[in-house]
Amino acid sequence: MRVLFAGTPEAALPTLEALIASEHDVVGVLTRADARKGRGRTLHPSPVAAMARGAGLDVRTPATLKGEQAGDVRDWVRALRADVAVVVAYGRLVPADLLDVPEHGWLNLHFSLLPAWRGAAPVQRAVIAGEEVTGACVFRLEEGLDTGPVYGRVTEAISGRDTSGDLLERLARAGAPLVLDVLRSVEDGSVRPEPQDDALATLAPMLSAADGRIRWEDPALSIDRRIRGVSPAPGAHTTYQGARFRLGPVTAVPEVTDLLPGHLRATKHEVLVGTGDCAVRLGQVAPAGRRWMPADAWARGSRPEAGTVLGAASAMNDDGEAMS
Repeated sequence: MRVLFAGTPEAALPTLEALIASEHDVVGVLTRADARKGRGRTLHPSPVAAMARGAGLDVRTPATLKGEQAGDVRDWVRALRADVAVVVAYGRLVPADLLDVPEHGWLNLHFSLLPAWRGAAPVQRAVIAGEEVTGACVFRLEEGLDTGPVYGRVTEAISGRDTSGDLLERLARAGAPLVLDVLRSVEDGSVRPEPQDDALATLAPMLSAADGRIRWEDPALSIDRRIRGVSPAPGAHTTYQGARFRLGPVTAVPEVTDLLPGHLRATKHEVLVGTGDCAVRLGQVAPAGRRWMPADAWARGSRPEAGTVLGAASAMNDDGEAMS
């Protein structure tokens, strides 16, 4: 089939790569515009744009697909005469009048088992919620938020050490063959999409920096899940001496219950912090303006005083930013 592909981040690459290598013809690619990154603020293409241009595909980067300002790209979409559009984390709204332009619509690879976790952060929300199983599914876009009928799905276990980054990487790889399977069944007419049960829907809104702020009064298990869920982005953080202090995944230490929430105990070999129940052992940390390092190496260099408390409530604003 003639396929229009729409996607932006690394998670979309396995599907684009699989489509390029398949019997299908990728006739065009939609992605986000080049963005400024790094200290030099130089322009960099999205991962999808880089791969697509390297493959010699026709790439468009409109700021929107809506209204008169998008007239050229809308005409381009219609002129492609695509049989189907495949979407993976595109990051732009597809307006209603374009949804039926390809004969078989816009089929979206979503990283949850819909109707669970509709929205922009399904993987992160599943990890934070402590779910043990998630997956990926292909559904047809319609005007509602991730509400369209589901064409196929795969499941994936969530381990107790998975970050959202780990899980998303596995789901992206598992989703690529799923997309190809769905396209084959769409092409031969054997697929019977299943409507979603809206009563079972849960929402996965985009995460903000505030979602990464650690509240040491929470139980250790909840803190562990939150840190893994926001890793690598937007990232977990607390404060140390009034400055932002980034946190990697931690390990619960059930036998240590004598530390108050946020209180730190450092030895030569480990750094423990009290929570609402037991302590957690810090893993990788990144003090303000410094790179990631093991917590025990940081403590040996910084020598935090006895009685040090991480994350004093007055040291952060509502956006999770350190305040002077």
